Amino acid sequence: MSETPLLVRDVPEEALLARIFPLLPTAPTTLVGPGDDCAVVAAPDGRYVVSTDVLVEDRHFRRRWSSGYDVGWRAAVQNLADVVSMGARPAALVVSLVMPGDLPVDWVTGLARGLADACTPLGAAVVGGDLSGGDQVVVAVTVHGDLEGRAPVLRSGARPGDVVALAGSLGRSAAGLALLDAGRGHVDDALVAAYLRPDPPLAAGPAAADAGATAMMDVSDGLLRDAGRIARASGAVLDLAPATLGADRDRLRAAAGALAGHAGAAGDAGDAPGAGAAEDRAEGWVLSGGEDHALLATFPAHATLPAGFRAIGVVRPADDDGAGVRLDGAVPHRAPGWDHFRA
Repeated sequence: MSETPLLVRDVPEEALLARIFPLLPTAPTTLVGPGDDCAVVAAPDGRYVVSTDVLVEDRHFRRRWSSGYDVGWRAAVQNLADVVSMGARPAALVVSLVMPGDLPVDWVTGLARGLADACTPLGAAVVGGDLSGGDQVVVAVTVHGDLEGRAPVLRSGARPGDVVALAGSLGRSAAGLALLDAGRGHVDDALVAAYLRPDPPLAAGPAAADAGATAMMDVSDGLLRDAGRIARASGAVLDLAPATLGADRDRLRAAAGALAGHAGAAGDAGDAPGAGAAEDRAEGWVLSGGEDHALLATFPAHATLPAGFRAIGVVRPADDDGAGVRLDGAVPHRAPGWDHFRA
């Protein structure tokens, strides 16, 4: 007989914190860690980059799919990606957690372990946060980063003639989510893992800044949407070559085909997408799927791309259609990606 799990409502807050604190990562820049009213973190550069993000249960994750470890990992990575895309090194995170009383304590300690395992390779510490009760789980993270003497890499620096380059994968997280949503997660464990625990090449961010990146951001809301943000901020066109984006196309096409077959097996054979529709769905994951957190950057034409980056297009002057994204010179006719209020 399995033991009844210990729930959050059965543990005093101080006792819960005593379970969490030893699991959190530390760093040499942490002068005062969790336990006081505020943390104290060294800022050798004299500047800090700061960002914040939120994960809301049943909006960004579902507990029937995601363990506490998964959510902690994702919460860390999506914030770490923002810091490195500015060319900074992540230094410190502050994490606030809202949770219902019937949440198992093991889920909470799993979240702390996920945060730690995502942060430790980059030398980032979790230095504090807050706990609160609520009807659903909400994880809010604020991250601080050290520029280490670099100029911040903004979205607005792309110039005509620059090379557009990408480090990381596209479409894998969106495909994994689609498989989970259809109850077909067993079809491809790697795609499901890419959604539950995205693993972008975060170290490539500071390396890109050192290599002269003129603009950069992480792809969190879809390639078309995020490339469009760089394009509009820079007053230019990012002309992407779709043929360069297909590193995972066969795998994504297979996943889309499995979903089509599942629709047919469920009695919707007349509406099940064929091979062409499966190809289109796979392309949609690449162009509009988010949460892979690949790094999208522009570099001067003469620059040597740092390890992990590959060229996927060029920056051109704004044309008659204005600043934005083009695919082989044409305006894309596809939903650009995630929108929190129109999804």
